[in-house]
Amino acid sequence: MNAKDRARKIKMIVMDVDGTLTDGTILVLPDGEELKSYNVKDGAGILLAYLAGLKTGIITGKTSKPLEKRAEKLKIFVVHQGILDKKRALSDILEKTKLKPEQIAYIGDDIGDLEVLKSVGLAGAVADAHPELKKYSHFVCTQPGGKGAVREFIEFILESQDKWNEIEENFKTLTEKKEFKF
Repeated sequence: MNAKDRARKIKMIVMDVDGTLTDGTILVLPDGEELKSYNVKDGAGILLAYLAGLKTGIITGKTSKPLEKRAEKLKIFVVHQGILDKKRALSDILEKTKLKPEQIAYIGDDIGDLEVLKSVGLAGAVADAHPELKKYSHFVCTQPGGKGAVREFIEFILESQDKWNEIEENFKTLTEKKEFKF
């Protein structure tokens, strides 16, 4: 089955954070607080998924209060932080959503994402992902992590599902309600 056929079955998109939604840079302030930056294009891609009726989720090894706030703004359905066993977190997501593995897309960048990547219907890797991840991915982005790769992955899914008319209609309604922030 090719990547486009796999993408047509997707109901939820799950993402890693560091190196995927971010470029992997962590700035450490003198008090030990960590700062990360997120790309607005990826945020807009998550909005597009939401408008198309797809759920989104995060599984990340680190824990961050700012990520919780970012996820809330982006209406991300489920967030698993501080997770070393990402495959177990995927099992929790499957149980919570009642979805099948083939209905889940996952995008990551490093070895910690490999077992999840091998377990989902559509596996994605950012352009600067570890080669082992690329080997098992159905879709490899042209953009690196934190630079629009998540948006690229989401748009591939949306195009495969022919969701643009639905998104356009839902966007009109959303802008009238002013309920979404990047």
